[in-house]
Amino acid sequence: MPKYFFNVNDGLNFADDEGLDCASLDVALREAVRYAGSLLKESGDRLHLGDTWSLEVTEEATASAFCIDLRIRPCLASAAKDVRWSAA
Repeated sequence: MPKYFFNVNDGLNFADDEGLDCASLDVALREAVRYAGSLLKESGDRLHLGDTWSLEVTEEATASAFCIDLRIRPCLASAAKDVRWSAA
């Protein structure tokens, strides 16, 4: 069974040294989404506008990987509204 490693990049960076055996890439993806959700829930007080956060998942034997990325930014509608209000 392939072993996957779940590494967090959030300014503090956490390298997963143990990994998790997953039957497939789909199983690893589901585990990654659950893990990301729990970490983001715990990080709520530390995240701010402009921050980035990612969870990189790497398979041990092939080094194939995928990332779950989060970027906190103003939405376009909000940014346009801010410009319009400041010009008035």
